[in-house]
Amino acid sequence: MKQRLKAILAAAAIPLVAASVLLGVRPAGAASLTQVTNFGTNPTNLNMYTYVPDNVAAQPAMLVLVHYCGGSASGIFNWNGHDYVTAADRYGYIIVLPEATRDGHCFDVSTPAALKRDGGSDSTGIMSMVAYARQRYNVDPARIVVSGFSSGAMMTNVLAAEYPDVFAAGAAFSGVPAGCFATTNGSLWNSQCSGGNLIKTAQQWGDQARTMYPGYTGRYPRMQLWHGTTDTTLAYPNFGEEIKQWTNLHGLSQTPAFTDHPQSAWTRTRYGSTGTQATIEGVSVSGVGHDLPMSGMLAYAISFLGLDGNTPPPTSPPPGGGTGACRVSDTISAWNTGLTENITITNTGSAAVNGWSLVFTLPSGQTITSGWSATYTPTSGQITAKNLSYNGSLAPGGSTSIGFQANHTGNTAKPAAFTLNGAACTLS
Repeated sequence: MKQRLKAILAAAAIPLVAASVLLGVRPAGAASLTQVTNFGTNPTNLNMYTYVPDNVAAQPAMLVLVHYCGGSASGIFNWNGHDYVTAADRYGYIIVLPEATRDGHCFDVSTPAALKRDGGSDSTGIMSMVAYARQRYNVDPARIVVSGFSSGAMMTNVLAAEYPDVFAAGAAFSGVPAGCFATTNGSLWNSQCSGGNLIKTAQQWGDQARTMYPGYTGRYPRMQLWHGTTDTTLAYPNFGEEIKQWTNLHGLSQTPAFTDHPQSAWTRTRYGSTGTQATIEGVSVSGVGHDLPMSGMLAYAISFLGLDGNTPPPTSPPPGGGTGACRVSDTISAWNTGLTENITITNTGSAAVNGWSLVFTLPSGQTITSGWSATYTPTSGQITAKNLSYNGSLAPGGSTSIGFQANHTGNTAKPAAFTLNGAACTLS
């Protein structure tokens, strides 16, 4: 573990040393990084720093910016996270920077206490910082976001899983799924996970995240995930496992709804909604190791997180479920070993829907044998129903009906929830 930790620290230190040599001085504005003490419950003795721009918004957004192993609040503030700082000056949001003080300066994303909401480790201290800043700076509660690099990326995933009712979105650079680094021996290092050898189904990853906040039924944060294909510190397969986890938490297919290449070495995939603030966005960077973020990347993260003044889509449904964008009604007719289900989808939003994917999970024991008015994949578990050529457009107030026949083993219940293009639908 010590040898691996030293390797991480060395890798993390390279860009900071290079910055000192090339620049000689810290970027302007570093003096405005302010330490806060007595901010609340802090079981692991984290340090808290804040950056409040001169022209802070009346109700600002808040970015929680989490450093890498061997890093510090001032290191990420002055060097590889500095684009977030200059954007804060422009858009008026505040930044909260936690700092690990244990040997190695890595965040705990491994112990049972770390992987439970209010469990008493680093995530608990970070949430005390969030609560302090929310009250002191009149933060917009709908625009609290988190981003981190390496160890900070792992913490980004953990915070989003444990506190989905607090964070609207996250951007993780070179991380692993929430819970992947779990250990039971007191170590903060999990070699199986770091090596990319901890492979699970989407449902298993989703369930692991759900155990961090038992009983929660609301929506989860939007997530942007970045990874280099030649990363040997937190191996590249972790990127795919992160996508599995977050698409499952959002009830989405793992098949991208959108793919492009913003730069020649980048492959960007979006899941659910397909705009700048997609439900899930993954960016794979070819030929790059554990060196993210690189020049220009944080601009994409700033837009995804909604820190550029564009309000992100809502991440939590109103009481009773749904976002108001769609409504679903379904009826089941069952017999001894089979059933038919008829589903009506209504666009309750103000804009037309052009091309749709309806995602739902079949109850245990049900398997689709045939369907109409949509394509259905797979035939059991989490299903994605996609429009056919003739029914892909839904005007505001418009609706379409689809359906399928299925076998069952005794459970004839309806799906508990539906999402249309990543938005949770109300049920009627």
